[in-house]
Amino acid sequence: MDFLQRLARFLDRPLFPWKKMIIGFSVAQYLFEGFLGLRQYQVLQKTKPPKVLEHEVSQEVYDKSQAYGRAKAKFQMFNGLYSQIQNIAFIHYDILPKLWSWAGNLLFRFAPARFTGEISQSIVFVLAFIVIQQVLSLPSNIYNTFVLEEKFGFNKQTPKIFITDMIKSNMLAVVLAPPILSAFLAIIQKTGNQFFYYLWLFGAGLQVFMITIYPIAILPLFNKLSPLEEGALKTDVEGLAKKLEFPLHELYVIDGSKRSAHSNAYFFGLPWKKHIVIYDTLIEKSETQEVVAVLAHELGHWSLGHTTRLFGISQIHFFYIFSLFSVFINNKSLYNDFGFINEHPIIVGFILFSDVLGPMDTLIKLLMNILSRRFEFQADAFARGLGYSADLAKSLIKLQIQNLSTMDADWMFASYHFSHPILSERLKALDWQATEKVDAKVDEKAEATATGRDEL
Repeated sequence: MDFLQRLARFLDRPLFPWKKMIIGFSVAQYLFEGFLGLRQYQVLQKTKPPKVLEHEVSQEVYDKSQAYGRAKAKFQMFNGLYSQIQNIAFIHYDILPKLWSWAGNLLFRFAPARFTGEISQSIVFVLAFIVIQQVLSLPSNIYNTFVLEEKFGFNKQTPKIFITDMIKSNMLAVVLAPPILSAFLAIIQKTGNQFFYYLWLFGAGLQVFMITIYPIAILPLFNKLSPLEEGALKTDVEGLAKKLEFPLHELYVIDGSKRSAHSNAYFFGLPWKKHIVIYDTLIEKSETQEVVAVLAHELGHWSLGHTTRLFGISQIHFFYIFSLFSVFINNKSLYNDFGFINEHPIIVGFILFSDVLGPMDTLIKLLMNILSRRFEFQADAFARGLGYSADLAKSLIKLQIQNLSTMDADWMFASYHFSHPILSERLKALDWQATEKVDAKVDEKAEATATGRDEL
C-alpha cells in the first residue's frame, strides 16, 4: 500500500505531459502492429500451402484463403488508422471534458435535483460515449459485414438483422450500464483508499452473474438455441460427457447460419451445470465423429482445468488493474492535462488510466496468447488420447476450409495476435497421418484374417 502511495505522489507532478505520452504510446503501438501486419502480408502472398497441407487443401481453396487473409489485413490496416485518427482527435480537441460538461448541462436542464450528481452524470456521459463510438465505427462495421464478408461468401446478415442487432445492443447498454456503473462508482466513493479490494470482489461477482444470465436473458435476443435432436450425435456427445464426468445439463444447436457461414462449438455455465452449444453450420458440414472430436477438444479444456485457471488469471488481472487505478484516481496532473481543471470525475479517470495502461496490457496480451496456445495444444493432445486424433484433424481441416482461416503465419505476428496455433502446427502435433496409417494397417490385417490372407 505504501508503494502505491509513493508511486501516486511520483506520477502526480505538475505539467507532466500525459497527453503527449498517451498519444506517443498509441502511435507506437499502431506502428508496431503495422510492422507485424506487413510481415504477415508477405506470408499471405505465398502461392503454396504448408507441406503438411499439400494433399489436404486444393490450390483453389488455398488461393481463396490467402486472398481472404489479404483482404482482412488491408481492412485491419485502414481500420486501425481510422481508429488512431479518432483517438488523436478525441485527445487534441478535448472531447472528453466537452462531453462531460454536456452531460452535466443535460441533467441540470431536464432531470430533477435528486438525479444530479457524479453518478448520474457519469451514466449519461458513458451512454453518450457508447453511442458516439458506435456511430464512428458504423462505416467500418458495414464494410466488414456487407462488403468484405459478403465477397467471400460468409455474410448471412440482412440489413434488417444488422439494424435490429444494433438496436438490441443499445437497449442492453441502457439496461445494464446504469446499475453496473452506479455500483462501480458507489464502491469507490464509499470505501476510500481500499476501494480496489471491494471493486475486485464486485467484478468477480458480476462475472458469475453475467455467466448465469447470459444464456437466459441475453443470448436469446440475438440467436435461437434449440435442443439437439435425438440421434447418433446426441448419443455420442452425451456418452463422451458421461465418460469424462462433465456436468452436462443441455445440448443446444445455435442458428449461427443466420448471420455467418463460419462454424464453431463451445460450452458455458456454472461449474455444476454446463451447456454445450454447437453451431448449425458445424453439424451441417461435418461428420458425426468429427463434431464429437471437436467437442472432445473443448471438454479437454474443462478436464485439464484450463477454464478454471483462466478465470483465476482474469481475477489476478482485474485486481492488478484496480490496484494500479488507485494510483491514478486522484492524479490532478492527469486530469488537468486533459482539460479537467476543477472536476475529477472517477469514470473519466478510469478511461484515461486505461489509455496509460495500454502498453503494459499489450505485454499481458502477448503472455496470455502464449498460454492460450499452450492450452490449445494440450486440449488437442487430450482429444488424441481419447482416440479422436484423425477425426479432430479432419474436422480442423474442414473448419479451416469452411472459414478460410489463415493456413500459415509469420511467427512474430502469430505470437502477438493469435490465441490459437495455426492449423499446420496443430496437425503436426496431432501426428494424425501416422495414426491413420496405423489404423489402415489394422483394417488390412483384419480383412486379411477374415479372408484367410496374412500378407502383413
